[in-house]
Amino acid sequence: MSYSSCVTRIEALCISSKSTMSFRKATTLLCGLAGGSAVLVALAESKGYYFERTKHNEGLRKWNGLSVLQAAVPQTWSPSRDHAVTGWDTNWDKRDPMTQTNGKKKKEKEVSIEEQNAEVENNKPKATRHIFLIRHSQYNLNGTGDKERILTPLGREQAEYTGRRLAALGLKYDVMVHSTMTRATETANIISKHLPGVDKVSCDLLREGAPVEPVPPISWKPECVYHEDGARIEAAFRRYIHRADAKQTEDSYEIIVCHANVIRYFVCRALQFPPEGWLRLGLNNGSITWLTIRPSGRVGLRMMGDSGFMPPDKLTRT
Repeated sequence: MSYSSCVTRIEALCISSKSTMSFRKATTLLCGLAGGSAVLVALAESKGYYFERTKHNEGLRKWNGLSVLQAAVPQTWSPSRDHAVTGWDTNWDKRDPMTQTNGKKKKEKEVSIEEQNAEVENNKPKATRHIFLIRHSQYNLNGTGDKERILTPLGREQAEYTGRRLAALGLKYDVMVHSTMTRATETANIISKHLPGVDKVSCDLLREGAPVEPVPPISWKPECVYHEDGARIEAAFRRYIHRADAKQTEDSYEIIVCHANVIRYFVCRALQFPPEGWLRLGLNNGSITWLTIRPSGRVGLRMMGDSGFMPPDKLTRT
């Protein structure tokens, strides 16, 4: 509803009412509590009335009626978009079947609607991907380099608990991918003992780093570190977090053993939350985070940082 039509309907509602309905009440009924207040402010200005200027409303004169209405409704609404739009990007992984049609083929010859629909149907994923993101176990923080930052005795215990937990779920795991950093590799090796027959693959993209400068900001890393690490971690996200390929016919269960920053960034990106919020999330060592990606591209978070399978005295974050 446009601003002018909104005002017109409010005035008509007041005139036609046999009761002594106040202008504010009519406005509230039509627009809601916040919207009603906004329209009152906007209409007053449209009729030539202005509120007293103070240090708290210095810029009020500059607001037109539409601006006030916009300020009173949720941020997802805009005058040019349907209010029911959720903002979810269905093509977040660039694998939406509607975008996978052969454009070159269309240019070379005319393609019928039936052929286009058949191509879209052939490109539709059919399986769900289950991705288990495991944070490495506790390690020696005093090591001067990666090779010296090995798991502590407690860290090795934690990895045993994680391996037993994954095995107890009774799922048929397809692969285990792990970061090439020592603490992640050792964690994956211990978990692997509980999952015989599951192939292990290492990947440098999954190494720990600073994905993006967090909000609220902290004095933690220089900007160049975010610039370098962020591109690599984003590349890892694009490689591993996406809907299933159209050729995949059965649901898959994949394990990724890596690091807290990487996992937190993956979760924010997959759920389309602001990635700058990654540092607000916390993960225990050896914890399990479970993402599901449906054929439609919808993403679900089944569990985040689950470590309830460990005794309380075995829980750590460093």
